[in-house]
Amino acid sequence: MTQLHNRQLYLHQRPVGVPTEEDIRMRTVLVPDLQEGEVLIENHYLSLDPAIRDWMSDNDSYLEPIPLGGCIRSTTLGKVLKSNHSAFSEGDYVQGLAVNGWEELTVNHGDLLTQVPNDGNYSPRNYLSIFSGAMGLTPYFGLLELGQPVEGDTVLMSAAAGAVGSIAGQIAKIKGCRVVGLTGNAEKASWLTDTLGFDAAINYKTCDNLADEIARVCPERVDIFYDNVGGDMLDAALLNLNDHARVVFCGAISTYNSSGSVPGPYNYWQILARSATVKGLLTTNYVDRFDDAIAEIKTWLEQGKLIFNEDIVEGLENTVEAYSRLFSGANKGKLLVKLAAADC
Repeated sequence: MTQLHNRQLYLHQRPVGVPTEEDIRMRTVLVPDLQEGEVLIENHYLSLDPAIRDWMSDNDSYLEPIPLGGCIRSTTLGKVLKSNHSAFSEGDYVQGLAVNGWEELTVNHGDLLTQVPNDGNYSPRNYLSIFSGAMGLTPYFGLLELGQPVEGDTVLMSAAAGAVGSIAGQIAKIKGCRVVGLTGNAEKASWLTDTLGFDAAINYKTCDNLADEIARVCPERVDIFYDNVGGDMLDAALLNLNDHARVVFCGAISTYNSSGSVPGPYNYWQILARSATVKGLLTTNYVDRFDDAIAEIKTWLEQGKLIFNEDIVEGLENTVEAYSRLFSGANKGKLLVKLAAADC
């Protein structure tokens, strides 16, 4: 059998700032022979997530850094071309949660993969957008387990038009909360209120003082702050916490491209003053409950209580440029790259 060639994006150097094509380069490599238990996957969609930027840095984090010369680690959706694992057959759609990469073909052990249904109810692609641990399940567990929403709570959502914030905000509405989204332009603010049903949206780029604007829009203060951004936005939110507020620390995209030490929140004292709690979210802590969560998310979708948006860019060669959209705020909803082999 002729050995297959694989185009992939690899980490040439550790980025300073937003990753560029100088940091992440393309190469063609030979696909290794399959060993016992391994699966050859033809990737159809790549998931572009803020956390990947952290993995590109040489930081002490929850996952090992991507080594220099290593393929960019990512969650992907693909189809099995060949299987040496009893759980998978040729033609199965599979997802690898942060174990596959930005490449056309992946060889991975089957124990690290999840089979994705192709029953006609949802596109297999949707399992990257709404049913994966990286996306739909992150806002689900972040809001419900760490935020502990109570009907009537005021929920403030940063990066509200992104993949996580847009879903978390809608779940808060399902639970009877008043939801206010923070976003960076007027079009997204309108989308949050007119399409997703948020009660209000703040364009932080047009505010003279974000803390004062949050106070104006949230006169009864904030019971849950779902933080995807960190930095100045976190500081503004801390000044508006209610007594016994809950801060869900999901991400800090404003700091991922910083070089050197990142300062902590200046208004940290407010956590004590308001008897607030701050909890960090790792969705993998809830892996044994993924199936139940997916079932509930599907119910909300079928009831019309939840919608999601996919922002799709075509071509492996456009992945690096597409990834920069996460940091400029140009994406709306879940950002994916569609590869040439995609059939769903």
